[in-house]
Amino acid sequence: MFASVDRNLILASAFFRAAATGMLSVLLGLLLPLRGFGAVGIGIVLSVGFVGMGLGTALTARVGDTWGRRRSLVLFSTLSCLGALLAIYAKDLTWMSLAAFLGMFNGMGRDRGAALVLEQAAMPSLVGEGNRTRTFAWYNIVQDLGHALGSLMAGMPYLLRTMGGVPVESSYQISLGACAALFGTGIIFSSLLSPRIEVPGASERPPVSPKTRKVLFRLSGLFALDSVGGGFLTTTLLAYWFFERFGVREGELAILFFLARIANAASHLGAAWLAGRIGLVNTMVFTHIPSSLLLMMVPFAPNFLIAAVLFLMREGLSRMDVPTRQSYVMSIVEPEARTLASGVTNLTRNLGWAASPVIAGALMAGRSLSMPLFIGAGIKIGYDLLLYMAFRNLRTSEERAPRKTE
Repeated sequence: MFASVDRNLILASAFFRAAATGMLSVLLGLLLPLRGFGAVGIGIVLSVGFVGMGLGTALTARVGDTWGRRRSLVLFSTLSCLGALLAIYAKDLTWMSLAAFLGMFNGMGRDRGAALVLEQAAMPSLVGEGNRTRTFAWYNIVQDLGHALGSLMAGMPYLLRTMGGVPVESSYQISLGACAALFGTGIIFSSLLSPRIEVPGASERPPVSPKTRKVLFRLSGLFALDSVGGGFLTTTLLAYWFFERFGVREGELAILFFLARIANAASHLGAAWLAGRIGLVNTMVFTHIPSSLLLMMVPFAPNFLIAAVLFLMREGLSRMDVPTRQSYVMSIVEPEARTLASGVTNLTRNLGWAASPVIAGALMAGRSLSMPLFIGAGIKIGYDLLLYMAFRNLRTSEERAPRKTE
């Protein structure tokens, strides 16, 4: 009973946090140019947000279990809320960067912060091993539904102006206040979690085994490469790309990214089904490469409609590696090392994301608006090939077990 209550609280918190993240990432791509930020300035703000997110993730990996998962989740929800509130009045690069750092802003449009690390580590203890991948699939479905809602809510400034006569700047300030409120719900849900999510004797846990350290080192290096590619493809920069290339405004962008998150959500159960038949690593690789190829086709689209269709096809495949990757990492390490494993692998991804937006912004500021799309997709394809070569033979216990015939 308590396990199911904790699981539902985690899902509720993840949903509202994802909604805030999805909304904020689109809003930043439109608000920052309005406040005088160029492509380089936007890239700096995004990178600073990723640095803050990376430090929060590092702190979680180090002391999250000993300090307490519930207490840590409340802290990170509070910081995200405060960052969104500060962004309401941040008009220059210094203050907006401070807001991004404090709030651990994630321009990816998807939740990738320290709270996710703790939830990923806690989730396997609330379900049986045979349900782990499916549980992670539902966890990501809930998140992507939140991302979809948040992307749709990014049209709030347009509605406030056209239906309520609210001034432009005020419409964005009200919308940022809504983001802060969504982040704030995590404070409530996290505080209601039971001690079941904690790690007994966390302060006395044994050191991680050499085998686990070796696996984490290899995975982290590969995930860092993948995230460097992803840093060229943040939702904020993609929103900026559609705006510059086709003149797409808030309402259309909100609908586009809403549909993208719906496509993401629908793919997760398909990922769990496919992983049960061809394996976790194969599912990660064989769905990820086609998504990158589709992204490379987007800049060649002659109009917004075709570009949007290609982009949505890409989004229907690009996230199938997420629940499978999470399940894979949690299954090949010891239970007491799950927070560390989740923290380390997510930290390397955050640092990779932090490095790319500034470069992507600089490219977009010149005559290479579409170059970040090609670079990001190319790096991701390289990651997929390396991942397959390194881990295709390292299977989880349930993959090694003979399948039951009906």
